[in-house]
Amino acid sequence: MEKALSLALIGGGNMASALASGLIGRRCAAADVHVVDPGDDTRARWLAQGTTAAPAPGAQLSGCRVWFFAVKPQIMAEVVRQCRPWLRPDTLVISIAAGIPGAAIAGWLGSDGRPYERVVRCMPNTPALIACGMTGMAALPGVDDADRALAETLLRAVGDVLWVPDDAAIDAVTSVSGSGPAYVFLFLESLIAAGVEQGLTPEQARQLALATFHGATQLATLSPDSPAVLRERVTSKGGTTAAALAVFQQRGLSAIMREAVAAAARRAGELAQEFSR
Repeated sequence: MEKALSLALIGGGNMASALASGLIGRRCAAADVHVVDPGDDTRARWLAQGTTAAPAPGAQLSGCRVWFFAVKPQIMAEVVRQCRPWLRPDTLVISIAAGIPGAAIAGWLGSDGRPYERVVRCMPNTPALIACGMTGMAALPGVDDADRALAETLLRAVGDVLWVPDDAAIDAVTSVSGSGPAYVFLFLESLIAAGVEQGLTPEQARQLALATFHGATQLATLSPDSPAVLRERVTSKGGTTAAALAVFQQRGLSAIMREAVAAAARRAGELAQEFSR
């Protein structure tokens, strides 16, 4: 294991647990992790793993190299301000709070009108809970190359990462990969239901749908060809796949997807304005 990393998890819920499971024993020891969470049961679970834990921010934060904010956006401003007294000049702040611009966090951490810009804003998604996540990351100007590398190491513990230039790009990330698992689950729901209508049992339809989706995404990941080319190879003229795709095209699936993703991105921007006030 490399030199131990001191890490504060401010918010000890599912995403913090996923992150810790990828880091403890590899990048840090349990004793190097400090968790801040008001829930008695949550703290007990962390203490049982060997971390330290507290119900509210306190002086122990000053000994942590990285602060990882994983709290609900509605309480983010209050929690950040509670942590500010223990901020050090070399503290790297990483946030996964949805809809909270990095500049807002920098302002809450700063003083005398000077924002604290050693902040990385992240947008992970729920497959991070099984270390298969996709996280968009944007760094403020105060984040140097070493901090970027450290932030990337942390988030790679729960999947893949993609750096984007700013908060506006994070809104786009949110609309594609942040909300994306729900789109996939809806498609799977519909495919399973359609299979049942064709005479399959629910168990059979589920197995077929999940295995097909998994195989297709793996093929798209490993193949040098684009999804469009892969789709064309499956589609024989006048065949069954062509008949199904014709319905998708007639119903405007591509336009629906573009409209849905645009709506998610638009809502992400609205939430950013709301939560950063």
